[in-house]
Amino acid sequence: MKTAYFLAAAVAFTFAACEKNDTVKDKINDGLDRRPAEGIQDAGEDIKGAAKDVKEDVKDATK
Repeated sequence: MKTAYFLAAAVAFTFAACEKNDTVKDKINDGLDRRPAEGIQDAGEDIKGAAKDVKEDVKDATK
């Protein structure tokens, strides 16, 4: 059982470390005005914004 907890913690730290590196890399690319796959990233940001809008609309409609 301890092995499972250790493995889960190792996986969590691995994913957390990867996410932080991507964030720093994205900030550097943004600062230098060079974003690889910018169209895809923009589409993802638009979808995220639309999902938040839908969430708020559903929340308001159910009141």
